[in-house]
Amino acid sequence: MTSVLLSVLFQLVQLALVLAVAPLLTGCVRFAKARLLGRSGADPLQPYRTLLRLFRKEAVVAHGTSWLFRAAPYAVFTLIWLAAGLVPTFSTQLVLAPAADLIALVALLGSARFFTILAGMDAGTAFGGIGASREAMIATLAEPAMLMVIFTLAILLQTTSLAGIVETILGQGVGLRISLALGLVSLLMVAIAEAGRIPIDNPSTHLELTMVHEAMVLEYSGRHLALMELAGMLRLLLFMALIACVFCPWGIARAGDGPLVWLLGLVTFFGKMMVAVAALAVFETSIAKMRVFRIGEFLGGALLLGLLASIFLFVSTGFKG
Repeated sequence: MTSVLLSVLFQLVQLALVLAVAPLLTGCVRFAKARLLGRSGADPLQPYRTLLRLFRKEAVVAHGTSWLFRAAPYAVFTLIWLAAGLVPTFSTQLVLAPAADLIALVALLGSARFFTILAGMDAGTAFGGIGASREAMIATLAEPAMLMVIFTLAILLQTTSLAGIVETILGQGVGLRISLALGLVSLLMVAIAEAGRIPIDNPSTHLELTMVHEAMVLEYSGRHLALMELAGMLRLLLFMALIACVFCPWGIARAGDGPLVWLLGLVTFFGKMMVAVAALAVFETSIAKMRVFRIGEFLGGALLLGLLASIFLFVSTGFKG
């Protein structure tokens, strides 16, 4: 099998893998949180049944909405699915690897957020407007913080390509650096905000004072709601896979590796995701939802950490030669 055909096959496997695993990760997080709280919890496979039930139901569209309200779920799902498909999970030999750039990833996530905000406002409800304004506020700090982390990686590794980052770390190694530790903490804080997790948002509540993402999709039903829910699950997997790819790429197969390494990459990927699920469940059960007006302080801290990471790395490497 030629290298091009193998890259196409791996890319199709990657797209199918993230789509199939995303509901399982969400179900595992819910199950682990329930067990930590002393409850039996729903089956980790419950998200699959919920999505199937929603896809079978008819979509009810509110009066007065435009075509944008109906098109937004398809656009959001496609953009998030494409972004998740760009992050190497088990191999870097993907046909879309040249487009798998961290800046392109931010653009895809920003585009998905744009359509979600417009859909929330298009319904004309108070909840949709509240959720859209809060999401825009979060984006104003989350995106710059993520860009500062990308800038740090670009200075250190001389690339923003995800495949290039994996190749550089596995091939040359970067050692332990304060700037990378600061960047990791910053990206973790951004991931919590982008994925709508506690303490920024609570995906299991519908209280007016706490809703962010749920407020924007409150008017959706049927297959439209299923697509928005699946997009949220893919977003959670995306950030878990991104953090594992950039800061813990060990086990990911590279171009030229054999079938045993590919299998090892799949096993390693599932292991990393289970560790991330356990860490997220423990974190969310040990912390409370913060007030909306304190979200700016939280993400401001992420932005400051990303900025410090860039400054430390620039100062230590910028004057060499």
